[in-house]
Amino acid sequence: MAEPVLRAERLSRGFGALRAVDEVTLELRPGEIHALIGPNGAGKSTLIRLIAGEVRPDAGQVLLLGRDVSRLDVARRARMGLGRTFQVSSVAPDFSVLQNVALAVLGSRGGVFGLWRNVMRDEALTGPAREAIADAGLSGRGSVPAAALSHGERRKLEIAMALALQPRLLLLDEPMAGMGVEGAAELGALLSRLRTRVPILLVEHDMDAVFALSDRVSVLAEGRLIASGTGAEIRADADVRRVYLGEAA
Repeated sequence: MAEPVLRAERLSRGFGALRAVDEVTLELRPGEIHALIGPNGAGKSTLIRLIAGEVRPDAGQVLLLGRDVSRLDVARRARMGLGRTFQVSSVAPDFSVLQNVALAVLGSRGGVFGLWRNVMRDEALTGPAREAIADAGLSGRGSVPAAALSHGERRKLEIAMALALQPRLLLLDEPMAGMGVEGAAELGALLSRLRTRVPILLVEHDMDAVFALSDRVSVLAEGRLIASGTGAEIRADADVRRVYLGEAA
């Protein structure tokens, strides 16, 4: 079995009396989509923030490509290959698609925003940006302002910005949120293609998408990991049916 790209090992984090994440261990392996699901308040967002470096764990480790990054900040983890999108859009609406992605390339190289005009004439930055745009399924949309994109296209733009960082893995936070059936299916097809080049840890409430896309599913409840396995195993798990899927055991 291939070594995991990411391993969260017995991660814990409390906020006062609340134990938001309680000794959670999970892995992301090359070539897979691993979904993280659970009811509201289960600890998913805190776990993702721990992995991304936005908050520090009270206990446990985050291993990225075998290296303990638990004390590294967000920027250093990103430079090591951790790419992320957010539930709330992080694009600059007045910038074009190409400008948004070129800005991501610039940031990944430690560039300075004040040199923006030169950036857009620098093929070393715009070239990788165009490649990421194509990889995200937005070919031909580079000159369109982000504000003019559809909801689904904006999600693709966020993925293009993450891909521009040349990540070794992606953390995707509810990419299907607010999408209709057709948009979710199109984005799902994109994620399925991307898994062959970059593994994905997917936080998602759309259960149809979760079970259609995921190689493995992990379930959080009250900060603890209650189950992890294939989609079929998760569907058959009595605790998951009771706690999350709303079915009788």
